[in-house]
Amino acid sequence: MKLLCIDTSTEACSAAIYLDGEIIEDYRIAPRQHAELILPMIEGLLTQTSLEMPQLDALAFGRGPGAFTGIRIATGVIQGLSLGTGLPVVGISTLAAMAQDSSDQNEVDNIHVAIDARMNEIYTACYSRNENDLMRLVDAERVCPPQQACLPEDSNKWFGAGTGWASYAEILQQALGDRIIGIQPALYPRASAIAKLAVVEVLAGRTVPAEQALPIYLRDQVTHVK
Repeated sequence: MKLLCIDTSTEACSAAIYLDGEIIEDYRIAPRQHAELILPMIEGLLTQTSLEMPQLDALAFGRGPGAFTGIRIATGVIQGLSLGTGLPVVGISTLAAMAQDSSDQNEVDNIHVAIDARMNEIYTACYSRNENDLMRLVDAERVCPPQQACLPEDSNKWFGAGTGWASYAEILQQALGDRIIGIQPALYPRASAIAKLAVVEVLAGRTVPAEQALPIYLRDQVTHVK
């Protein structure tokens, strides 16, 4: 299995190639530079792995939620590559990718993910690790004020991850209580985590053609109105 994966949905910009079980990634924190960086990053990875686009099996991208412009960049790039090569596409939730990365790093099973959505809101969802060590969505992804964040009605302890926790740690802690056992605020989506989740989708045949590779914004209003 050979996949090319990208994400430009937040301040981080990343590309990765999944090559028969190994993941090679180029990951950078580069606000407002995604449009200039992402194609050279892809070309660099292809050169590093001695691959050409027709040798890939599929493409994957972070479909959002996240920054409106960043999501559009990833969507446009992946649609263009798919149209040019005929390769199928998998869109992976940026929240799911963050949950996977944080769970792998911290060896915890339950992740409350929150991305700072600006305008005093967060993009958020809860994920739990399944029997295959992959994160599954426990509740719906949504955008809301941090005061309205919630956890599933269970007895599990949860780990907070993402820039929403960097911006609203005190509010989120008050809203969620002592079931939060730790936080990782400096966490962004990355293509390597997208690759882990995308492999399963490709093997299951859950891919789409270029025109159906669509972004997920969660929020209809993308600019602040005074």
